[in-house]
Amino acid sequence: MLVLLLVAAGRYSSKSGAEILDWKPKQSYEEQIELEMTDVDEMLKARNERRRRRGQAEVSEEDFRAEVEANERAQRERAERYRRERESSAQGGSSGSHRSP
Repeated sequence: MLVLLLVAAGRYSSKSGAEILDWKPKQSYEEQIELEMTDVDEMLKARNERRRRRGQAEVSEEDFRAEVEANERAQRERAERYRRERESSAQGGSSGSHRSP
């Protein structure tokens, strides 16, 4: 009976669960985006500083983002290839046709 009473109170309450618990996120979405942008800027500055010390050309933000996207794409492709290999070895595992990586 107590459980039903609590469920009914929660269902028909005008307050959200966060309001009832007085829960507030530590940072707003805007603050998180701003921090991420600051992080990218700081990483790019540090990377360019190291490149300058080695006598290499600096990297623009567009180049940096393109490199990150290429790395993420390569990682997804490796993960997909690994999944396919695992599935094919699981299907062919009983026939003894196991390939080593």
